[in-house]
This record gives sequence, structure tokens and C-alpha cells, in this order.
Amino acid sequence: MTRVAVVGAGTMGLGIAQAAAIAGFETTLTDTNADALAQALDRVRDALAGGVRRDKLTDADAAAALRRVHTTGHLGAAADGAELVIEAIPEDLKAKRALFAELDTVVRRSCVLATNTSSLSIGRIADGARHPTRVVGMHFFNPVHAMRLVEIVVHERTAETAVAFVRDVAARMGKETIVVRDRPGFASSRLGVALGLEAMRMVEEGVASAEDIDKAMELGYGHPMGPLRVSDVVGLDVRLAVAEYLQGALQDARFAPPAILRQKVGAGELGKKSGRGFHQWPKTSS
Repeated sequence: MTRVAVVGAGTMGLGIAQAAAIAGFETTLTDTNADALAQALDRVRDALAGGVRRDKLTDADAAAALRRVHTTGHLGAAADGAELVIEAIPEDLKAKRALFAELDTVVRRSCVLATNTSSLSIGRIADGARHPTRVVGMHFFNPVHAMRLVEIVVHERTAETAVAFVRDVAARMGKETIVVRDRPGFASSRLGVALGLEAMRMVEEGVASAEDIDKAMELGYGHPMGPLRVSDVVGLDVRLAVAEYLQGALQDARFAPPAILRQKVGAGELGKKSGRGFHQWPKTSS
């Protein structure tokens, strides 16, 4: 296993590409957004430099990883010779199915196709491929360089060889893995969203401040980051979309988005990426 292609040059795609390159894989990043792709190498360079400053990488390791990252605006060129393609485009089922249908025509027969979706059905995404047995969920967490988990999601047609393959790739990236069945929200999103929504309702009801609710989970339960801070990092617009999807898929009122979440998204308070959500965040160039 030497070549990985990553589709989508957003935050998650960049993080996955960086992790793959550090692990020693020749990595090609592709995106239909020319501006995002043009900035990709600079953003990966900055991220690697941050790893050096934090003593997570040596200068030599960072330089070698950067040399292994390539970009192209052509999907076929990115997928050519790849043994694993990881999709990290926005959470839109129709777009993902169309992408997997196209990928199936440009990759080699032995290539494994993985989706980084955090909640959409892997089986329904796989319906877009002619060879659904090689489609598997490979759910990374943000920020990819710091989060140790990769959630591997299997649908009823996923081949065991594909599961073993992506587990090995994740291990080479320094990640721990869990394997879950293809159910709405999988394990991580379903639990994480439920906790985050309940924390939002508590703010809405005036039970406590966002800061104190987060502190309760961090100090009382050992969570490294409270549920409202996590929601800000994920993006409140993303949280809203996932909550709406889970409410419909599970027909469960526990996942009904609270009014405060809709209000913040409507006001453009999307969390860390906008500088304000349930917490204040410093503005960043990315």
C-alpha cells in the first residue's frame, strides 16, 4: 500500500491528506473548488510546521511529508494508481453517490473506496458504485492530526478484506479503530450529537452557562472537551444538518434541533470557523 487519493480539500480532506503523507503514503488531493485546491499545499505546509513547533514532527519528517502531497483538479488523475480513495466532500447524499459512481469508472478494480461521512448511510452511498463490496466508511475526527479515533463503518455488502485494509491504513496513520454497523449516526455521531443537543437545551433553559456546562463534562466526567465546545469545533451548521438527518432517520424527538441552534446558525454564529458559537473563538485565516 503506497498511494492514497483524497477527494475534497476542505478541513477534513486536508487533515486526512496530511495524516496519510506523514504515514508515508504518496497522497494526491483533488477538489472541484479551484481556490481551495490552490491553497491546499500552503495549508498543509502550515499544519506541518505547527507539528514541528509542537515537537510532534522533526523538520526532516515534515519536509518528507510535504513532498508526498500532490494536488490536481482532475479526479481521474488523482485516482490513477491509488489503492485507497477517501472521500471528504460535504454531507450531501446525492453528491456522494454521484462521486462514487464516477470513482468506480476511474479506479483500479482492487482499489478500496472509503467515505468520511459522519452520519449518512454507507449502504446508500455504496449504491452509487458498481462494486459496493469495496465501499466502507472511514470516519475521521477533527482535528485529524490530534484525534486518535477512526470509526470504520460497514454496510451489509462491505467485504471483510476492505475492512481489514482500512484498519491497517488507519493503524499506519497512528489511529485506533472501532468497527460499527451502518446505522444512522453510527456510534460516535449518534452519541456526540445527543449529548451536544441536550447541552444546548440546558443553555436555552438557563440551567447553566455554556462555559459551566462544558466544565462539568470536562472535570466531572473526564471529557477532553465539553459538548458545546465540540459542537463549535465541528460547526453548528454541520451539527444542525446532522441532527435533522438523525431526527428523520430515527424518528426520535431526542434529535430535534433546539431553537437556540437554529437561531445561531441563522445568525451566522457557526462556531470556531466564524469566530462565535456557544463560545468566542479567535479568527483564523483558514
